[in-house]
Amino acid sequence: MKFSPNDKEPVYIQIIRYIKQQIVIGELKPGDAILSRREMAVKIKVNVNTVQKSYKEMEDMGIITTLRNYQSNITTDQQMINNIREELINESMESFMENMKAINVKKEELINLINNRY
Repeated sequence: MKFSPNDKEPVYIQIIRYIKQQIVIGELKPGDAILSRREMAVKIKVNVNTVQKSYKEMEDMGIITTLRNYQSNITTDQQMINNIREELINESMESFMENMKAINVKKEELINLINNRY
């Protein structure tokens, strides 16, 4: 698990994004168990309350399910997983597009750059 928090946004949001990314790339599969709150806190070196907050948010979003305050698992809802993927793509594209527009990169130039580098 490679998690490197930054100072730009709250750590609990970064944990949520990290879990979403792991789901989208297939490192975490539908139904997989994830680390307990305490194990996660120790592994990524953050306060357990921060991890608890991120897990609670993910439960509320339907990304994970928790059985009687015991083990948390990734959702098996394929539509939710598709939505997560789409959300991450849209967030990345929005940020990318804002950055490109800020330095006046024209659409045609951007398309050429993407075609040449991707």
